Amino acid sequence: MTIAVKVLHVNQARASKSFDIECEVLRNIRHRNLVKIINSCSNVEFKALVLEFMPNGSLEKWLYSQNHFLNVLQRLNIVIDIALAVEYLHHGHSLSVVHCDIKPNNILLDTDMVVHLGDFGIAKLLGEEDSMIQTKTLATIGYIIWIRRDCFYKSDVYSFGILVMETFTRKKQTDDMFGEEMSLKRWVKESLPSSLVDVVDSKLLNTGEREGLAAKDCKLFILQLALECSAEVAEERIDMEEVVARLKKIKTKYLHGTEQAEQVQVDGGDVTVAVAGG
Repeated sequence: MTIAVKVLHVNQARASKSFDIECEVLRNIRHRNLVKIINSCSNVEFKALVLEFMPNGSLEKWLYSQNHFLNVLQRLNIVIDIALAVEYLHHGHSLSVVHCDIKPNNILLDTDMVVHLGDFGIAKLLGEEDSMIQTKTLATIGYIIWIRRDCFYKSDVYSFGILVMETFTRKKQTDDMFGEEMSLKRWVKESLPSSLVDVVDSKLLNTGEREGLAAKDCKLFILQLALECSAEVAEERIDMEEVVARLKKIKTKYLHGTEQAEQVQVDGGDVTVAVAGG
């Protein structure tokens, strides 16, 4: 059996707490889109988690490596898988969990390109006494903002929205083009809908005309949803149950549109065949 071993640096101040939190979370949750813990090792000098191995690495690698490419449907499936994982953490279990660090490095892909959300080292288990935490000091800057107790869930929704933008634009929040005057979210918001082609990953633009129309609508709806998730006011962000429902509708429309395009292309030739599912 091939495994992955996550070793924590015991000399770091938060290592023990991070290890305890991750063990507590992972032994209480089970979901297709969460990394599975196999075992743990812990003593004074060494702490490690034994996890299932993800052969296709992280979303970070697939987005930014020159040797990898994700098409529209693959990216759509990935964000749906992430949304399902977060929905489960928030609403699908008696122990509610806020991940607090949703980013491409923590999105892992198995052999079939199915997402497994990992790294629960700074997760929050709802029910703890903290009334407010400054998560900017705990998580990756730019992915999490201030959290009040009644807005815990919405912090993950915000992070998810930013992640979706990054997935479809292939731009990091730390890209050189962003600074005090411009951010990833503002760039996307000011470009939709008229300048969609200016923000979408250029690798996604090389499609046929009819198939491209379905893909264009898909990318537009996805980025508009991402903006709703990342609204500045937490109360204005939609919850993950609605996010999942809307993503599934977007996927259905995209698949229907591409099937129609394939049917037209086939009908225009010498042979007509039925498209599966049509």
